[in-house]
Amino acid sequence: MTCVLIVEDQAEIRELIRMTLEFEDYALHEAENGERGLAEAQRVRPDLILLDVMMPGALDGLQLCRLLKQDPVLSRAKVVMLTARAQMADREAASQAGADAYLVKPFSPLELLHVVRRSL
Repeated sequence: MTCVLIVEDQAEIRELIRMTLEFEDYALHEAENGERGLAEAQRVRPDLILLDVMMPGALDGLQLCRLLKQDPVLSRAKVVMLTARAQMADREAASQAGADAYLVKPFSPLELLHVVRRSL
């Protein structure tokens, strides 16, 4: 079963993502910040990580993405950045951090499913 980790600080958005993906054949895991996201990624070794860019705490999404992509075990995971930032500079920063895809909030459930399927 494909393992998906949702790292998002807003509970409502995590719930929307979970509700969208729970009808697919995915094992879903969640974390509410970068630090917990890193710990959960190390624990479950996800195939895909849906990662918010702006989160409170010591690790934002870009920092966490860099750490994940530098880890020999976790670097195989596909990372989809989720953000309200839609500028080209933001997309470039995500790409430089190692992100595999970029999804701008607000997004529709269908957009999310399409990006997830394409990324896997």
